[in-house]
Amino acid sequence: MKTKNISTILFILFASFLFSQTIDVMSFNIRLASVDDGGNHWNIRKDKVKDLISYYEADFVGLQEAQKPQIDYLLDNNSAYGFLGRPRTEEPNAEFSCIFYLKSKYKVLEQNTFWLSENPEKSGKSWDAAYPRIVTYALFENIKTKKKVWVLNTHFDHVGVIARQKSAEIILEKIKTLQKKRNVPVVLTGDFNSVESDSWMKPLFENLQEARINSVTKPYAEKATWNGFKFNEKPSEQIDFIFSSKNNTKVLKYRTITDFYDYKYPSDHFPIVAKIQLK
Repeated sequence: MKTKNISTILFILFASFLFSQTIDVMSFNIRLASVDDGGNHWNIRKDKVKDLISYYEADFVGLQEAQKPQIDYLLDNNSAYGFLGRPRTEEPNAEFSCIFYLKSKYKVLEQNTFWLSENPEKSGKSWDAAYPRIVTYALFENIKTKKKVWVLNTHFDHVGVIARQKSAEIILEKIKTLQKKRNVPVVLTGDFNSVESDSWMKPLFENLQEARINSVTKPYAEKATWNGFKFNEKPSEQIDFIFSSKNNTKVLKYRTITDFYDYKYPSDHFPIVAKIQLK
């Protein structure tokens, strides 16, 4: 009888492991390299960005403002990660909103990039956007557990109000489409160039759960995520967010990473990381 009870308990634990697992997700605007940032130029801070990503070793990292030389450097020095994404234009210094993933743990079942415009399948911009903006997404499968998750990463326009409103609508519609194809958990990372109270963010907060607000444990460190490289000034705005689907995820922990070196920050944005349970 005792053996039977033990077997039952082990079965329940195993089933729980199969149908529920946790992932660590990071969103990080690394600040592009092709600008003159003086003492904060990419060549000065790139080792710190690389070390930070390596140390936290998130399952998935959504990068914004990443240019090809930056991506190449990070991948060359972080062998644990695979990469997917495409640039928003064909220009030499075009930015990616790419996704890094732990290639020993996950395989990519599907991936694509679309534009936040009236013609999402074609490179370009619409409405009042200053630049073309994109979303990179993929369906990942855990190699051991076979658990699947959709991961999307984006960077909203910093000028266009209408563009940001439409971008939120397009992303939510895309998530609905993806979940009809594979009804599995969804995670969305990004620099939204918006604060929580902006009207166009309301649909995202209503249809998804934002990680900081919904964390089971108290969020750690700053709420604000944009520091502007101003070490001696207190950051005031959260414009970077991690969202996840409401019905099949639970946010266990959330952290704003305020690491610094020589009284400097690795980027003009703080990376954020969430531990999310997939149901």
